[in-house]
Amino acid sequence: MSNTYIISEIGINHNGDLDLAKELIKTSANDGANAVKFQKRTLDLVYTKEELDKYRESPWGTTNRQQKQGLEFDIQTYRHLQDYAESLGLDFIVSCWDLNSVKEVEENLNIKYHKVASALATDKKFLEALNATGRPVILSTGMCTEEQIEAAIGILENVEYILACTSTYPTKPEEINLRHIYTLKNKYPDLKIGFSNHYSGHDACVGATALGAECIEFHITKSRTMYGSDQAASIEKTEDLVDAIRTMESMLGSGTKQVYSSEVPVMNKLRKVNDVTS
Repeated sequence: MSNTYIISEIGINHNGDLDLAKELIKTSANDGANAVKFQKRTLDLVYTKEELDKYRESPWGTTNRQQKQGLEFDIQTYRHLQDYAESLGLDFIVSCWDLNSVKEVEENLNIKYHKVASALATDKKFLEALNATGRPVILSTGMCTEEQIEAAIGILENVEYILACTSTYPTKPEEINLRHIYTLKNKYPDLKIGFSNHYSGHDACVGATALGAECIEFHITKSRTMYGSDQAASIEKTEDLVDAIRTMESMLGSGTKQVYSSEVPVMNKLRKVNDVTS
């Protein structure tokens, strides 16, 4: 049974190319994801003028502003992408990075979830704005202390998933800390606990599934060699990863010991004595 909610994080890996964004959506659907996720920013609210004016070479120019403008879709493009994703049976999720983006998304889209990026998890005004939308929320916990996670959950009224997460791209194996899934499950038994991946391989997502993650989010890319800050922490062959997650779900079983019918012929052949329960 497929219980794990799988989010294919396209984020900014579309590099401002609508056709590439649609290709990644189609790949996500074909490979068995449940949802795709994008990011929305109002650049002048998220970044200072000094930051935007800094020198940065990119396919779009020589400043941070030009690079970030090149990566940002307008809201009408997001509406088109939502329609396309939903036509393929995928939920559409957005991580907003500022209050204006929340307003734009609410006025123009009908998203499945608001996703709180780890960078916004400590912003009280932002979290309160998500409450006003009435939509369910997914909370990432990268860069957060346990106290900050608890405070965010105390503010948010509609949290459905909390995702264990480390915000390095890509994450070192020794810093993934999959056992934090157990910690979150024990502390928040009424909420669904998942994992947001920034590791470049499949192991972390499959391991998180084995530990009972109810949601797995991973970045998807056409090629890890493409331009972009998130490409190196993304997954290329997502079909193999989704299959591995679904296989692990099947392997977990019910937890109740039983003698499978496939074992009976082996039992009849190999077991000579069966008197321990008599």
